[in-house]
Amino acid sequence: MMKYILTMMLMKLVILGVRKKIMLNILFQNMLIILLAIFVINFSYIKLNMMDFYAISYNLGLDFFSFWMINLSMWIIVLMMLASLKIVKYSNFLFLFILNLMLMLFFLVLSFSVLNLLMFYIMFEASLIPTLFLILGWGYQIERIEAGMYMMLYTLFFSLPFLLMMFYMYNMMYSMDIEYINMNKLNFDFFFYNFIMMIFFVKIPMFGLHVWLPKAHVEAPVSGSMILAGVMLKLGGYGIYRLMFVAENLMMMYSLVILIYSLIGSIYLSLVCLRQVDMKSLVAYSSVVHMGLVIGGMFSLEIIGIQGAFLMMISHGLCSSGLFCMVNMFYERSLSRSLIINKGMLSYCPPMMMMWFLLCMGNMSAPPSLNLISEIFLLMSLVSLTKFLVVILMMFLFFSSCYSLYLYSYICYGKSLGLFSFSSFSVREFVLVLMHLIPLNLMILKIDIFY
Repeated sequence: MMKYILTMMLMKLVILGVRKKIMLNILFQNMLIILLAIFVINFSYIKLNMMDFYAISYNLGLDFFSFWMINLSMWIIVLMMLASLKIVKYSNFLFLFILNLMLMLFFLVLSFSVLNLLMFYIMFEASLIPTLFLILGWGYQIERIEAGMYMMLYTLFFSLPFLLMMFYMYNMMYSMDIEYINMNKLNFDFFFYNFIMMIFFVKIPMFGLHVWLPKAHVEAPVSGSMILAGVMLKLGGYGIYRLMFVAENLMMMYSLVILIYSLIGSIYLSLVCLRQVDMKSLVAYSSVVHMGLVIGGMFSLEIIGIQGAFLMMISHGLCSSGLFCMVNMFYERSLSRSLIINKGMLSYCPPMMMMWFLLCMGNMSAPPSLNLISEIFLLMSLVSLTKFLVVILMMFLFFSSCYSLYLYSYICYGKSLGLFSFSSFSVREFVLVLMHLIPLNLMILKIDIFY
């Protein structure tokens, strides 16, 4: 009897401990949601004017692009906390995890709002450190060390030329302010211009410089994959947008070369997606495919192309993050990321598979997702450059639809391999996926807020 009472008391203490940790997690989530609401209300007047900043302090400012990127960062960090219940349940350094996320948010918000190029560089690099800690500290396999090293070496190696070019720009203009960088004084050639842009091509990442990304995604925990796909890749696009016209003439001369290379790379990676068996790897490669189209939109030098790239960054952040969440849900149940093992899920939970269908359709830019509008804008800007791009874009759209359907149909249908001890999806998981899907599919109804 005594033994039974002691066991019950111990179980109650454990449950109380878990509840306290869940309450700590919920407290931080609610705090972030309130901060996000205050931020949106305070800066909702910001409209789309290229390079028109609204100063919020001495050296910080927001424009339309920054405003939405900061909103996206806060939203994804809230969802990361909601997705990482295992860390809460098993007390896997919870306080350090939340501290890491807060640091990450701090660096991201500053990256998107600083007006000084040197400060942008420092915050851009600093945001890597919490991501590295996420991969090394909470990753799954031992290969996470190699993945973290790949990510750091790629980013740091290609960011050194940017630092050197900043010194050169300061020497020419005596200013590091993004608003006052004067293109006329900079006698750049194509080599120097690529020196500046390389840091962003690695971060976004461009085809050929993308090797670190699938590795980092596969080894990262679900929260690491969400922030990498949701926000970190957008830093590259944001940097390209800020420094696009540092050398205007070069941009016009060589933009077509970069654009075509990026689109052909995306087609090649779409074919790589079609032979993936690992779900996480497939979603990671599909991120690189979409970012290839973003580079295309940026380098089309059309207003509609830049707007399309911006919308693609927002929609891809929500869609890709949602896909990684659902892949993690399957992994937690079957203990495998293989498409072959996770077959026939439709018979287990049809409502969740409906959400999986909506995410996969978002990934292939089908209505009613925000991806559709962004892709229409990007196609308009690219076709207006030269009619020969139609062939490349047709192949791109066809193959990107193929791998999204392949991902959806393999998970939903087929004969299940007998996962009869399958735990049902919780309310938390439904809420988590809906918090990705609702903005992704309903923002298209109020598209005029982006213009």
